[in-house]
Amino acid sequence: MRSEDAAVLDDPVGGSLRCHHTALARRLGRADTYLPGVATFCAVPRDPDATDWADLARLLGRDGFADLFSCRATPPPDWEPVFALDGRQMIWTGDRPVEPRAASGDLVELSATDVPEMLDLAARTQPGPFWPRTHELGTYLGIRAGGNLVAMAGERLRPPGWTEISAVCTAPEARGRGHAARLVRALVSGVLSRNERPFLHVAETNTAAIALYDRLGFESRTQVTFRGFRTP
Repeated sequence: MRSEDAAVLDDPVGGSLRCHHTALARRLGRADTYLPGVATFCAVPRDPDATDWADLARLLGRDGFADLFSCRATPPPDWEPVFALDGRQMIWTGDRPVEPRAASGDLVELSATDVPEMLDLAARTQPGPFWPRTHELGTYLGIRAGGNLVAMAGERLRPPGWTEISAVCTAPEARGRGHAARLVRALVSGVLSRNERPFLHVAETNTAAIALYDRLGFESRTQVTFRGFRTP
């Protein structure tokens, strides 16, 4: 892989909002964010000026939440810090076989009718931000047991040439059965089938997930810090 092929992953939110997710984006000047209910991720230029921050504040409104994801720029001092979380970005290396989606017979593709269950599962397992319209970002797959949704994973950010795998979660009562691995393999297969490459983000403290992704064929590309702020 050439280094320039992955350079877009330095700003995956901005790359997504200006490419595959333009229909789900709001923009003012050089500031971008998602429509309400889809995601709270925001993007500004690599070296934002006062106008860029002011435009983002106008997009979000007073006391709005700005999830700057892995953006390294620092907002003005009157923006209130909400959280900071160390993590890493991992990319698919392609050195392991991928299980075709067809081989996973009980995997189902989730849709708008499944949103209440998806929101409930996300609330119970805390895989990361998940909102009523997050499923519109890409394909989401689930596993059901006894009619109940017990595991899911899906596609989130889509900068040019890449697709992020996200919301990988399993209900406590269904863990230890390989659901997460099967879901990720199926999603990887789908991403590769359209000539894109999978990537993902994971909290640095989630050592079990990091080990799983390593076994499935991902490798660490860079360390990141996820940060959130409140606008003045």
